[in-house]
Amino acid sequence: MTTREAYIEKMKTQLDELNVRMDRLGDKASEAQANVRASYQKDMAQLREQSVHAKAKMEELKTAGEDRWDAMVTEMEKVRDAFVHSFSYFKSQV
Repeated sequence: MTTREAYIEKMKTQLDELNVRMDRLGDKASEAQANVRASYQKDMAQLREQSVHAKAKMEELKTAGEDRWDAMVTEMEKVRDAFVHSFSYFKSQV
């Protein structure tokens, strides 16, 4: 496996794990009291948007040429880090 393939696989695994954890938190949030449920649902919707964005960026990364690879890795890591940060914040609020 090349370094590029390993990086893509590692990033995919991290995003998949975050999505599973996000789904579990969503289940927990749906059990919350009605007065906070709307806030949780809004935050969960934002997390799902970030997940979609991260997946789209991942697809760009997969098809990036060698001339764009380093820039795409940097962009992917920023998107992933933002997603992780948002997830961590949401998790701390549940």
